[in-house]
Amino acid sequence: MIHRVVALVGPTQEMYPVTCASAVFGDHGPDIPQHYDFRLCTERPGPVRTTMGVDIVVPDGLAALDDADTVLIAGWCPGPDLSAELAGAVLAAHARGARIVGICSGIYVPAALGLLDGRRAAVHWEGVDDLARRYPRVNADGAVLYIDHGDVATAGASATVVDLCLNQVRREHGAAVAMRIGRQLSTAPHREGCQRQGPAPATLGPVPDSLAPLLDWVVANLDKPLTLQDLATRSGMSARTLNRHFLEQLGISPGRWLLDRRIAWTCALLEATDLPVETIATRVGLSSAVNLRRRFRNALDTTPAAYRRTFRWAPPPTSPAGAPHGQAGVLSPASSSAVSARL
Repeated sequence: MIHRVVALVGPTQEMYPVTCASAVFGDHGPDIPQHYDFRLCTERPGPVRTTMGVDIVVPDGLAALDDADTVLIAGWCPGPDLSAELAGAVLAAHARGARIVGICSGIYVPAALGLLDGRRAAVHWEGVDDLARRYPRVNADGAVLYIDHGDVATAGASATVVDLCLNQVRREHGAAVAMRIGRQLSTAPHREGCQRQGPAPATLGPVPDSLAPLLDWVVANLDKPLTLQDLATRSGMSARTLNRHFLEQLGISPGRWLLDRRIAWTCALLEATDLPVETIATRVGLSSAVNLRRRFRNALDTTPAAYRRTFRWAPPPTSPAGAPHGQAGVLSPASSSAVSARL
């Protein structure tokens, strides 16, 4: 069944988060099953002004939300002027089970409707104080990238849209589908929602160097028994300094980040190959099937076998050259970097 994603837009609309969402939920060609239909709607159909200085024509009104499975509100903030018609349409969609996604200033819509009362919400760090003042029952978090409650999800910045949308694909259709879409978009390694929006505010002393080169190297070498000291040596830092930089820039420890990547790669291999668990354990750097099963259950509260039964593709996906992903060298740690590790 096709999942209907409707982006609710309004003047003045920032197009970047909308186009990012359409890139994830749109058509990806014959090699990737089409699970989503993406469309736009607006409160007053017709020309909608954008931040690019040009208008887009949106023919569909709020009636498009009547059959939406996901309502995405990105980069547009009606603030306290939210109309009764718009509020009613979004609340009705949520009441019948639609997922509400607020991105950037779009978070003000679910906040104004009470959908985030008593809940954490990812907010851009510049908007934390304003959201807290307007909606004190919302626990505004300006540090994390996104927070997904299932029925309502929020992201603090435009650049997190792909991460949040791929997270939805992974939850609904498995890590392999999210991986293939991420690879087609040539996205950077998928970021967990708990990671920070950016480095900690500047203090006295040098600004921490980017961890990106180290993270790319780790993803490409997951099959090796990497330790914190290995990562520190590679980065030219002490283990203590590296740990501090991880906490400042990502919000998690190196060990947690490394394990998340290994679980993500395990998910991709379980879905896209027939490899036995023992072989997968070696490929993802978890050394043994016993260790993999223990780590996998702790992370996802299920077994590798049960996960494979749920998400296994039939027939398995193929590479552009037509070789099954189960063949050595086709599915690599780097190719699974767009997969979220927390299911």
